[in-house]
Amino acid sequence: MRKVLIAGTGENAQQIQRACRALAVSTVQAFPPFDARAAYVRTAEEAVCIGPPSGDRDAHSGQAILLAALTMDADAIHPGDGPLAEDADFARMVEEFGLIFIGPSSAVIRQVSDRISAKRIMQEVGVLCALSGEIAVAYDHAATAIGRAIGYPLVVKTARDHGDGLHVVRAEADLHAAITAIRTGAEHRSAGAVYLEQYLAAPRHVEIQVLADAHGNCVWLGERDCSLRQGYRTIIAETPAVGVSAELIAAIGERCASACRRIRYHGVGTFTFLYEGGALLFIGMQARLQPQHTVTEAITGIDIAQAQLRVARGEPLQIVQDEVRRHGHAIACFIRADDPVTARSFLRVVSSWDTPSGPGIRVDSHVVCGDTLPRAPSRLAMVSAHGSTRDEALLRLRVAVAEFRVEGVGTNLPMLRSLLEDPVVSSGGPDSRYLERWLSKRERSPPPEISKP
Repeated sequence: MRKVLIAGTGENAQQIQRACRALAVSTVQAFPPFDARAAYVRTAEEAVCIGPPSGDRDAHSGQAILLAALTMDADAIHPGDGPLAEDADFARMVEEFGLIFIGPSSAVIRQVSDRISAKRIMQEVGVLCALSGEIAVAYDHAATAIGRAIGYPLVVKTARDHGDGLHVVRAEADLHAAITAIRTGAEHRSAGAVYLEQYLAAPRHVEIQVLADAHGNCVWLGERDCSLRQGYRTIIAETPAVGVSAELIAAIGERCASACRRIRYHGVGTFTFLYEGGALLFIGMQARLQPQHTVTEAITGIDIAQAQLRVARGEPLQIVQDEVRRHGHAIACFIRADDPVTARSFLRVVSSWDTPSGPGIRVDSHVVCGDTLPRAPSRLAMVSAHGSTRDEALLRLRVAVAEFRVEGVGTNLPMLRSLLEDPVVSSGGPDSRYLERWLSKRERSPPPEISKP
């Protein structure tokens, strides 16, 4: 691997650039027109502009990325942490042109991105899965039978894990409309079948991180609790997950590694589970580098972005399972250019940008003072705090978020400062719908009175 074209943007691109520099690999950064002056573009050795100028950071087409790589004489493509990373057709194109796709093979991506196929793989290695079923056409009698077998309420999704929306169906009479809505919304991606899955009232969202090479080696690096989510975006992530037994995580982690070996998976990967009633129920797998991987790096000391590159160029893993050690506790939160409490979004110049520092604090960001944000909402930074205990990590994160200063652009910092002081968050273990309830309660509360001077 001599030169990598990086399709990701923002702080993800900078993380990959650093990993490449550490391995003496050259980089060429792809960027949209509106990011021409962005920090992640300036820090790359070379850069190439790729449209369209639509204001969508995830709008890079696979064909344009591949053409840029060939034009810039790159021999590898890193798809970033967006949709391209899990696009089997794009990975196959890269393979057919003789370039290295930094991720699993296209055939494996196709397997794990299909919810039914991924579930079958996990069942074969002894992992419990959420009750589910697949229907192959817009609506047929099988859907009614599957819905009754699963029980209501249930969730309707696309069968292929495109990150599309989902519909919660509480009664059989509403099933047909939900299936139609999901299929209509996913048609432009040729989503195929529709997937029905049991709905859990108050689950937690738990992920298990794995690293696998092309030589049959695989290790799991522990779990992340990403239950505090706004829509599909993780707001706060932490590891270890409070209240989830280490024995359960170890047992499931070993089975995740076994699944990777079974399908010859190589690269980084994240297995996603719903945790409720002391059980982890598998719901899907992401074949990419997750934004929240930094908390796992903090407690393991493993540079996951660099390990991904090493595996892609054919190296065996540099660590075996018995050598994986997890130290302390890590919590991270995402700073976003929006205000979720008032549903305002801002497209303005960042006039002031002061990031925190101190023991155990890490800030990943592509933003510098003077930047004009091309769109909102957008991710501005991730602040991670590591400590010997959860209390220490949480205290450090509170201080760091309190010190973070942004002017000129509305952010979710006020919400995060309040959320980190919340008693349920402080004690650990909120479910995946807690933030929704928390925000709803704040919206119903009357605004504070402002005393006149």
